[in-house]
Amino acid sequence: MKITNYIKILVVLIVFTACENDLDTAPEDRFTAGSFYKNASDIEAAVNAAYGGLQKNGLYGFNYHILIETRSDNTFEEEPSNSGGFGDVDLFNRVTTNGVFRQTWVDSYVTIQAANIVLNRIDAITDMDSALKEIRKGEVKFIRALVYYNLVNLYGGVPLVLQETTNPTDFFGQGRASEQEVFDQIIIDLNEASSALPESNDIGRANKGASLILLGKAHLTLGNPSEAETALRAINGYTFINTYADLFGIANENNAGSIFEVQFQSGVNGGEEGSLFASKFNSQKNPGSKGNNIITQDLLNSFEAGDLRRNEIIQDPLDPTVYISTKYIDNTRTLVDDGDNNAIVFRYADVLLSLAEALNAKGYVAGGEAFDLINRIRTRAGLPNLTSATITNQQEFTEALLKERRHEFFYESHRWLDLKRLGDPVQVMNNHFAGFVGLNITIDQNDLLLPIPLDQLNSDPGSMQQNPGY
Repeated sequence: MKITNYIKILVVLIVFTACENDLDTAPEDRFTAGSFYKNASDIEAAVNAAYGGLQKNGLYGFNYHILIETRSDNTFEEEPSNSGGFGDVDLFNRVTTNGVFRQTWVDSYVTIQAANIVLNRIDAITDMDSALKEIRKGEVKFIRALVYYNLVNLYGGVPLVLQETTNPTDFFGQGRASEQEVFDQIIIDLNEASSALPESNDIGRANKGASLILLGKAHLTLGNPSEAETALRAINGYTFINTYADLFGIANENNAGSIFEVQFQSGVNGGEEGSLFASKFNSQKNPGSKGNNIITQDLLNSFEAGDLRRNEIIQDPLDPTVYISTKYIDNTRTLVDDGDNNAIVFRYADVLLSLAEALNAKGYVAGGEAFDLINRIRTRAGLPNLTSATITNQQEFTEALLKERRHEFFYESHRWLDLKRLGDPVQVMNNHFAGFVGLNITIDQNDLLLPIPLDQLNSDPGSMQQNPGY
């Protein structure tokens, strides 16, 4: 059974009555402590609420697709001036009051708060099996680590909140932790989660593989390839799906090659539990769409001849000049914004390519295992093997890997972080923008991080510092 937000109605929520400018490291809504958390059922509802946080529009419900795909050379806003703050993301406008940046910040800390509540309360529950408690703690530690992983990659150092927040002023004066401090906590959470979680869990819940792949990616980001290799080699129990198209679509959700998906379900709670992707990620001629996350010509042109993955990009049926992805199509919707599409976070191909990345980072080996791993992905795509005759050194392999990841994971919220980790995003994006006559956009190193939302700075001006360039 899918985990969906409707479970959260079981949880008593109150709205902070504090000033709008209070630091949003405390969420805008939170569980009350007085009448709740009395039994195992209450805690299960709280855990499900933490999963529900990942569905929020500021996270996997919408914004990650814009901040990680549209901010890259993969997708664009069809009409930036008509898409609110999403146009600013696409065009790298340095607007600290952009509601997109604020929503992702706030929804992140609401979700972190939900995880912290479980960790703070679960040990006192007397009618819950101790082994199940450890699994649930592992799940919310994974959720907290996942949110912080995206926060630190998008914003840089952020406030590191590890305790349940009962007063929004508790964190005044704390300021931003360093990027290293945030990553250190991510690694602690994921080591503990991977020890606690089973290799197989209920659909929609994190398992050992989910925590280990995120741990591997955290180590890769930090430049720790040996530690990444150890984490990635410990992942078991997944199947390499031999046909790329069989990885996507509602009928293929939570398949044997999927490691973690954020669950959405149409037709539940008056249409409140469905996803927006099918209605929004297409041309403006479609009902409910403003042309978000449209495939760029740059991405189209980048595929090798015969790459079967290119088949997952099609012309929009209502506007053949616009290209969209099949990965989030849902033609069964009865309500425009109530799609049944899950958000794919991690799948087994990412394990293989991340392991290839770790091995290459340790040292280039002509014809070594890293070649085997990337060629396994290429064979499924209908492409010839890469060999050491043409990929002759570590840098060339890194460039090939970045290209392979682009084509394997387009539309799945990886590209911007991949560019930052493996490539030169400033050069890539400036080359991308140079292809548009009259656009006149150039970016620099300051654009690699989002701005801290202005109201967050105003809430604690003595401690919260803005990122350079804003």
